[in-house]
Amino acid sequence: MTTETADRSHRKVLEGWVVSDKMDKTRVIEIRWSKRDPNYEKIRSLTTKVYAHDEKNESHSGDQVRVMQTRPMSAKKRWRITEILNKAAAKAAS
Repeated sequence: MTTETADRSHRKVLEGWVVSDKMDKTRVIEIRWSKRDPNYEKIRSLTTKVYAHDEKNESHSGDQVRVMQTRPMSAKKRWRITEILNKAAAKAAS
């Protein structure tokens, strides 16, 4: 294993859903996670939205994707889409 591959293995990898595909080569990904509340001991569901780079514009709204942390690509973009896990159902033509 080279040093470059070893460095990349420490990057964060998350899974989420595409909520917006209106920008060119950029997708908004919603990541859902849960956390136990320290006072009430209930499990809270939280969401985080991140901007991710999609070089070939392959993902669309509703797709489940895997994203990896990367170098800053713009003011808000710090992630890139590595894999499309599940495609969303095709929209019915009206």
